[in-house]
Amino acid sequence: MTGEAIAGRYRLLEQLGHGAMSTVWLAHDDELDRDVALKVLSPTADRARFEREARAVAALSHPNISGLYDYGESDGRPYMVLEYLPGGTLEDRLAGGRPLPDAETARYADEVAAGLAHAHAQGVVHRDLKPANVLFDSEGRAKIADFGIAPYISPEQAAGLPATAASDVYSFGTILFRMLTGRLPFVSSNAMELVRMNRDEQPPAVADLRTGAPPVLAFTADASLAKDPLARPADGAVLLATLHDDTAQTQVLAPPPQKRRCRYLVPLVVLAVLLLGGAALALALTSSTGDSGGTDATGSLSLPSVPAATSTTQTTPATTAVTTTAPTTTRTATTAPATTASTTTHRTTTTHPATTVVSPPPPTTTFATTTVATTDTTATDTTATTTAAATDQSTTTAASP
Repeated sequence: MTGEAIAGRYRLLEQLGHGAMSTVWLAHDDELDRDVALKVLSPTADRARFEREARAVAALSHPNISGLYDYGESDGRPYMVLEYLPGGTLEDRLAGGRPLPDAETARYADEVAAGLAHAHAQGVVHRDLKPANVLFDSEGRAKIADFGIAPYISPEQAAGLPATAASDVYSFGTILFRMLTGRLPFVSSNAMELVRMNRDEQPPAVADLRTGAPPVLAFTADASLAKDPLARPADGAVLLATLHDDTAQTQVLAPPPQKRRCRYLVPLVVLAVLLLGGAALALALTSSTGDSGGTDATGSLSLPSVPAATSTTQTTPATTAVTTTAPTTTRTATTAPATTASTTTHRTTTTHPATTVVSPPPPTTTFATTTVATTDTTATDTTATTTAAATDQSTTTAASP
């Protein structure tokens, strides 16, 4: 067929490849004077699939996807006219069975992932991604092209399920694994055994075969080869983001968080014990004061009480003289709050050493305090000061002459 002009325009120059679906030719477009790749459908191939493929590629326009120039039929055989990529295929560059340089691997992976991201965003699934379908233009840019029988079948495809964007991600993982290690994750001369291995067996980790592989690339390859499609990067866009995320590998390799002891537990327990102990001590002191009667209980708390030691009062105009008689002991008692209608307190100072100054009570609450001092009843100038709390009555204190 060399020299034949397809559709009177595309002159066949040489055969580039042949597969079960089609034959690819290098052709020259006589009208536009440029070289193109012409793909002719094989006589026994699925015509409907070939047409769907042409429509899918026509909907895409991306620097990392081979462009479709034309589609037609000649002598009853459909054909596609594609961008010609003279830089060869990725399969050619992997033929030596050795890992590619890391810089090249990173660039190719990034470009292929970008092409997949665009295709998936348009709702197009490649279904047949493999090194032979990754071609390079004259500038060395990787482009996804050509469609044929995929050797890198995903587990879901092996199980008879339809291919999805996650299936393309699995194929991408197989390519990346091979670029990093120089070999495929599964190897078998039996096609059916290869299908079973892809479906059932776990692939080796990149680090098991090459410890010095770049962590991000190794992580991306391992994640893309997960058996469960939901465990892989979802599509080309996520794949591309993973390749650019320097922390991606730590999200999986980091150990799960362990339960940590509450560092505040011990202080809380100590505080609770102190509070309970303080409450118990307060109750004990309260009980002790309530039972002491006239015994010295200075500085302790007691239940509400009214001073028991008081004497009769001698009334003078507008004043009340209070004389108290008691032993030589002094007792301070604290009573419960009492509401005072009107209270006036005078401070009296005697010549005796025991002098008591009584502070005025709070605005709404008065704590009754009784101070008893030893007094010589025969002295000519003896005064005791007393402050008492009263309920529902007015109280004043003055010094006796």
